[in-house]
Amino acid sequence: MKQTTNSILMIRPVAFRMNEQTAVNNYYQKVLDGLLPATVNAKAQQEFDAFVEKLTAVGVDVTVVDDTLNPDTPDSIFPNNWISFHENGDVALYPMFAENRRHERREEILDLLEEKGFVIHNIIDYTSAEEDGFFLEGTGSLLLDRANAKAYCALSPRADEELFIEFCEDFDYAPVIFEAFQTVDSERKLIYHTNVMMCLGETFAVICSDCIDDKKERKMVLDNLKENGKEIILITEAQMNNFAGNMLEVRGVNDKRYLVMSTAAHQSLTPKQIEQLEKHAEILSSSLDTIEACGGGSARCMMAEIFLPRN
Repeated sequence: MKQTTNSILMIRPVAFRMNEQTAVNNYYQKVLDGLLPATVNAKAQQEFDAFVEKLTAVGVDVTVVDDTLNPDTPDSIFPNNWISFHENGDVALYPMFAENRRHERREEILDLLEEKGFVIHNIIDYTSAEEDGFFLEGTGSLLLDRANAKAYCALSPRADEELFIEFCEDFDYAPVIFEAFQTVDSERKLIYHTNVMMCLGETFAVICSDCIDDKKERKMVLDNLKENGKEIILITEAQMNNFAGNMLEVRGVNDKRYLVMSTAAHQSLTPKQIEQLEKHAEILSSSLDTIEACGGGSARCMMAEIFLPRN
């Protein structure tokens, strides 16, 4: 199994704004005072377009789908939370915590990918768990080490343990389960998505291990990464708050590896960390300030990796 892909799905926003339904447990979201919703959306679109341009310029195959005005989906720019694509032609659909995010799941996106020559064999649908109040938000909640068949998951209101184990059984992944916390108003609160504190590349892992308060769990996670030969690059909680954990390794022209992140994430890294990362992949960063502030997500959240076979 490959860990990285050249193909990415991205959703261009049409009514992006801070989603009040996700702000209850996403402590990264902020209200941008004095900005009209139309201005916020226009800025997000500019950031989105510039980001896509940078990816395509290095040869990443980006499928851009425009969001629709109805229904209202302020977070549609983060498709990796509702869908994941797998090398055997399987597609997984995930149960989402916020009711208005459930409308992001659009069947016609699968049709469009098939038109582009991607092959879909099976759809594994976990969304009925929403009715019982259980959630697992895609590759936001799950960090997949595809090559070593391991899945990492920081449990939270958006990542249910039983659902995670069900996913691992369905897709043949060994589960690595832990809890990760961040300090909010001097209280330790669960981090809403695993992919804000951790990134898995082919040969490295970026992780804010300080977030794993339980020492045994922390050791267990780090041991799992070392066991698979990953170079571990530790980041601080302050760097994580600048989305330095929210990165994704992708492939460009001639299979060249790029580590994609926001400008804020890039600027938060030390020269030593940058040197460590650049041994593995070239850094590609783009300014996502509005998207990060209002959406509480960054570069990794915006990209749903497509591993499907092609005709």
